[in-house]
Amino acid sequence: MAVEKLKYFVNGEYRESKTDKWTDLHNPSTGEVTMQAPCCTNDEVLEAIAAAKAAYPGWSATPAVKRAQILYKIRDLIIEHMDELTLLVAQENGKVWAEAEGDVLKAKEGTELATQVPSLMMGESIMDASRGYDTVKYRESLGVFAGIVPVNFPAMIPFGWMAPVCIATGNTMVLKAATLTPRTALRLAALYKEAGVPDGVLNIVTCSRNEINTILDSEDVKGITFVGSTPVGKLIYERAARNGKRVQCLCQAKNHALVLADTPIERTAAGVINSAFGCAGQRCMALSCCVVEESIADAFVAELKKQAEKIKVGPAWDKTSKLGPITYEKHYKEVLADIDKGVAEGATLVLDGRNCVVEGYENGYFVGPTIFDNVTADMTIGDEEVFGPVLCIKRVKSFKEGLAVMNANPYANGSVIFTQNGYYAREFVRHTDGGMVGVNVGIPVPIGFFPFAGHKQSFFGDLHCLGKDAYRFFTESKCVTTRWFDEEEMKNTEVSTWDGTI
Repeated sequence: MAVEKLKYFVNGEYRESKTDKWTDLHNPSTGEVTMQAPCCTNDEVLEAIAAAKAAYPGWSATPAVKRAQILYKIRDLIIEHMDELTLLVAQENGKVWAEAEGDVLKAKEGTELATQVPSLMMGESIMDASRGYDTVKYRESLGVFAGIVPVNFPAMIPFGWMAPVCIATGNTMVLKAATLTPRTALRLAALYKEAGVPDGVLNIVTCSRNEINTILDSEDVKGITFVGSTPVGKLIYERAARNGKRVQCLCQAKNHALVLADTPIERTAAGVINSAFGCAGQRCMALSCCVVEESIADAFVAELKKQAEKIKVGPAWDKTSKLGPITYEKHYKEVLADIDKGVAEGATLVLDGRNCVVEGYENGYFVGPTIFDNVTADMTIGDEEVFGPVLCIKRVKSFKEGLAVMNANPYANGSVIFTQNGYYAREFVRHTDGGMVGVNVGIPVPIGFFPFAGHKQSFFGDLHCLGKDAYRFFTESKCVTTRWFDEEEMKNTEVSTWDGTI
């Protein structure tokens, strides 16, 4: 049977690509090819940029309050289509139902942040900055932004982190959807149009790195927001910045938790399990490494294994499944190879997920929960992101040693401490390198009104996504100083000037 070919979305309509390059899209729970996505041609990418540029003058002139009203309608449509969007995420990404729904809910959360544009885009002012001189700072939109999207959150990243605040602040956008998981984004584009977003304000393409370079080099694109691996993020940051663009690159991680001896073992293990194996470990906030005090390490690892063995692995849309498949075959094989490497490096394989088979779904990309113990500093498995359901245990003698082990890692998205000791918790918060910190919280992602604040090799840029940072990233400051004269002053031909000093 012929496989359906997806279209791309430009200027408010779905268009058939003229490309001769197509990517097979698989259902990760079954391994079956479901559709094909186009590798849009260079001309088609330029069409998307041109449409965004043409829509910008009218959209940026639309009052912020009216833009907010449209964002409220988008929020309502996301809620109305929650089950449909959740199923799309589950089918194309492999998240189990509750996780897929969470992905969509995060898109709703980012949209709610965008509805606050009338207040969060406000500037500042002062009367009589100097006698007779008043100064006002406005925040203005910049033009066309491009968003480059990964495979792991088909709803949240493009339509929670990128598009809502971008268009709320009066900009227009070209989204390079993840080629392997574009269906959710393309469906949300229709909801944006239904809500009243004008044609050209939002455009979606799927393409290769060659066409991405066209976006990075285009003079019409004023800024880039990217989520993906650190090596690619570095390249995008360097090239886009060299071309004078505003850039934020959110990159990979190797999040660690410090587990102290006073922590309740059963409760802490449950938090670690949820964080490490949720979304099949395919999230940049996955808790993939625990640094555990030696005095409780044996008991803690035993409890982790006990709880992990109870996790039900199954197809994404089955609401009883707790762990779904890896999103695509190539990465599935990479995760298996990383587990092999951990064994070869000498780590103790406590729980092996390599031979996970789900009855009736034998061709799915399933990897079961995997736990390594006795991971040391010279092992790759403990310091590089696996992006799969793999948890590493590093043993330490003290709080001080544990913190040093964590801070030695080059990535710093999230870091967590599990303890009942207030002093150690405070010291940890002060001295950890992680940009998002949890105290007895396994996934320390803040609500969207705060920034998603990675550090070190996990982020390149000055302004993070979400929160007030997002509003600053998508706008530029303009300071206006004015002076007015009464009748007597207007007769005075002696002109005084003010150079900004008091």
